[in-house]
Amino acid sequence: MNPTRLAPLRRALDMDLDLCVRCNRLADIAALRRFFARISRLGDGVFWYTLILLLPMLYGTDAIAVSIQMAATGVIGLIIYKLLKGHTLRERPYQVTPAIRLGTAPLDHFSFPSGHTLHAISFSTVAVTHYPELAWVLAPFTVLVMASRVVLGLHYPSDVAAGALIGWAIAHLSFYFIQS
Repeated sequence: MNPTRLAPLRRALDMDLDLCVRCNRLADIAALRRFFARISRLGDGVFWYTLILLLPMLYGTDAIAVSIQMAATGVIGLIIYKLLKGHTLRERPYQVTPAIRLGTAPLDHFSFPSGHTLHAISFSTVAVTHYPELAWVLAPFTVLVMASRVVLGLHYPSDVAAGALIGWAIAHLSFYFIQS
């Protein structure tokens, strides 16, 4: 391919890596690294599974359908995430440059897309659409999960952006199928 055509892509990838390195510097502060590692751990599923189980207790039997919708978006998200990771094979930032310090152990080998972000966005979108009063908890937690992935050197900002877009699309498609 023509190198001139690749130049914009190369610049975008360089900017992605540069922003990743800058964000990862926060992990040099031990307290921040531990904080983001805990947020990331909660974002592994513990927080979301707890929310799915609590919704019917908090909102009654009508929330069972919401919990099922969230679980379904989670399963679809997992399938898409696994397919993309298995085909893109993008190495994690800490594997690419020694300038990035790994802040916590990764769940798998590859970077694209961020599964934590994909699920945080899809679960939050479904929950907040049904129960807007949960936004004050779910929005900040979701943003922290997204940030944790870059700060900990596990994902590039573009991985997080792609995960957010995919998660948003899955959540919105779930509303379409529920209405059909």
